[in-house]
Amino acid sequence: MGNRYGLEIRAAAGPDAAGLANLLGEAGIAVGAIDLAARLDALQSSGGTALVAVEWGPPSGLIALSPVRTLDAPKALGLITILVVASDSRRKGIGRVLLKAAARAARQAGCERLILSVGPGQDALHAFCLAAGFTGDGQILTRPLLKRGSTDP
Repeated sequence: MGNRYGLEIRAAAGPDAAGLANLLGEAGIAVGAIDLAARLDALQSSGGTALVAVEWGPPSGLIALSPVRTLDAPKALGLITILVVASDSRRKGIGRVLLKAAARAARQAGCERLILSVGPGQDALHAFCLAAGFTGDGQILTRPLLKRGSTDP
């Protein structure tokens, strides 16, 4: 996807699984590297996207999304299933860069909105999403995907 100021955003792959398992473990999600590699393959083979942020060492961030069709929306929604940034890498813009790359991938998949569920106790994620343009009054937050220059939601 790109490399900016030492930060590389790219598709997550099997060799990233060990570092990503550590990152997810820090976020309270226990998964082994072998299982995670299989999950990454399954996500990507079903049309989903997993993007990893790498600075100078182990992964510093991860975002995963899947296009989801619903009966109440004319186009697919980009369901963000995980967004995590390592605690020592927060407040450096990594989350925003990951979100921007995921939005690009969602637009390419034909999605019209991003959707994200924020659970209880995820106050920092909730605040980040609101600052990044998501709206919603409950656990489900959404954000339109606008093409550059477009004024339509």
